Amino acid sequence: MLVLKFGGTSVGDAKAIAQVAQIIKDIKDQDSNVVVVTSAMSGVTNTLITAASAAAKGDEQPYRDARSELLLKHQIVAGQLIEDGVERAAYGRMIDERLRSFERLCHSIHVLGELTLRGLDVVSGQGERMAAALIASVLRAQGVDAEWVDAAEIVVTDNTFGRATPLLEQTCTRTQDRLLPMLEQGKVPIVTGFIAATEDGIPTTLGRGGSDYSAAIFAACLEADEVQIWTDVNGVLTTDPRIVPEAQTLPQLSYLEAAELAYFGAKVLHPKTILPAVDADVPIRIANTFNPKGPSTLVLNETAENGSVKAITVIRRLCLINVEGKGMIGVPGIAARTFKAVAEVGANVLMISQSSSEQSICLSIPEADASNVIAALEKELELELARHYIDRVRAMHNIVIIAVVGAGMRGTPGISGRIFSALGEARINVIALAQGSSEVNISLVVDEKDADEAVRRIHAAFFSPQT
Repeated sequence: MLVLKFGGTSVGDAKAIAQVAQIIKDIKDQDSNVVVVTSAMSGVTNTLITAASAAAKGDEQPYRDARSELLLKHQIVAGQLIEDGVERAAYGRMIDERLRSFERLCHSIHVLGELTLRGLDVVSGQGERMAAALIASVLRAQGVDAEWVDAAEIVVTDNTFGRATPLLEQTCTRTQDRLLPMLEQGKVPIVTGFIAATEDGIPTTLGRGGSDYSAAIFAACLEADEVQIWTDVNGVLTTDPRIVPEAQTLPQLSYLEAAELAYFGAKVLHPKTILPAVDADVPIRIANTFNPKGPSTLVLNETAENGSVKAITVIRRLCLINVEGKGMIGVPGIAARTFKAVAEVGANVLMISQSSSEQSICLSIPEADASNVIAALEKELELELARHYIDRVRAMHNIVIIAVVGAGMRGTPGISGRIFSALGEARINVIALAQGSSEVNISLVVDEKDADEAVRRIHAAFFSPQT
């Protein structure tokens, strides 16, 4: 059994959806049991949210425009891909009803003058429902017995609106009860990604990476052989091809490597979304909808480490905060209070580095959080600053983190030497660095102006034909 998930760009227009239908048909011919999970058409969710947000601020025109725009967007695809007039008319009635419901909801939001997270979940899940029904209709028009399924009927979550947590035992029971009979009948279930509901049937959503999360849950519940994430790139590359055009597709990654790459900015799987598949030991394949016979990446629990570095990624628009002072040496609690102050303003710390002499602690944070973090640290450490135990809280702006990732680095001598030799030859200064005890990742802080050249140099050190 395979679970196939198609993202927004994969179902962005009539041409893309026709390609998706062909992929599903081809895979169905090879594997009789196929479950499809779909995102909304590209741009639809943003349109829905923007319109509802405007309604809450008193502006009714955007949701009226959105209704007309989205109705036309879906009808154009239906008109091009569904020849059967009865099937096309049935789909037209379905989306018209959905969008009228959306319009009524936005009117209520306008009257109340408030868009709650609960209300936002109801609004933002409409795109997946329209896309799933559309794909099912297109497949039926091509002779595939497909039926769309609203995931709110089978994915059970808590009531944390906006980023609900699935209750896996109840979800698996409902998934098996609903989807297995369909598969036994030879049907292809087209299931909405991203959306779910509480045990009481109140709509929720799974948050960032929600459709991938849905696919991983269904794969785990159904004990699938593989979950395939179909997107618009040839799997996971060794680095950003906009920086290094000769970047290569990685045939395999471990779950740990994929999680590290996602954390450090690579547009790969969100770590949270693959957890159900990790726990169930279901392989995850990342493939290109628009190049289905091209290279892809298989993510597994363990891979042959096969050398050292797997990929290089970059996080931009960061600030390095340095808490420094000779008086910090031997003073307990400084690090704890530093992290406490940062946590209280809700800033995300991407990298931590501390000198062995305890004279400084470096934190890499998003640039947007810099002023709040500095103010919080100066307040928390006010006494130490006044007594000169801490000399200053200093910010270095316009920096990036370059993460060098690979499970094969563990126990392989000379990796750091090759990295620093490559950067030294280019006269690129490393401002700070960190390496976890797992040795899967070496993170370097460099100036923004040096970022692309640093990536090119490191990539060449490990992936050029001579290495």
